[in-house]
Amino acid sequence: QVQLVESGGGLVQAGGSLRLSCTASGRSFSGYTMGWFRQAPGKERAFVSTISSGEATYYADSVKGRFTISRDNSKNTVLLQMNSLGPEDTGVYYCAVWGLGNYNQATSYAHWGQGTQVTVSS
Repeated sequence: QVQLVESGGGLVQAGGSLRLSCTASGRSFSGYTMGWFRQAPGKERAFVSTISSGEATYYADSVKGRFTISRDNSKNTVLLQMNSLGPEDTGVYYCAVWGLGNYNQATSYAHWGQGTQVTVSS
């Protein structure tokens, strides 16, 4: 059973930056494809970014050029650097381990963290 713990969320003004971190348990982290999703109030969980075991990266159109996903296998950690934040980026951010299927669909992910709140004020 993989356990994921996110951190780094908080309150930031529009135009600011945050860096989210997700640490995974287990010895197979380097082989995992990891994803970040977010859920705004009243909305479904939405794809943000994915990084494969080979460090191929994918982004939602809404965050391209502003967010950067990376991983540190020595620390079992995946990071999400978020710049130029806007109120539309507000939500609970979740990291997850991909299982099977399309990388941009939440149903393709097998294990989830508890989430970290990101609030961007205008």
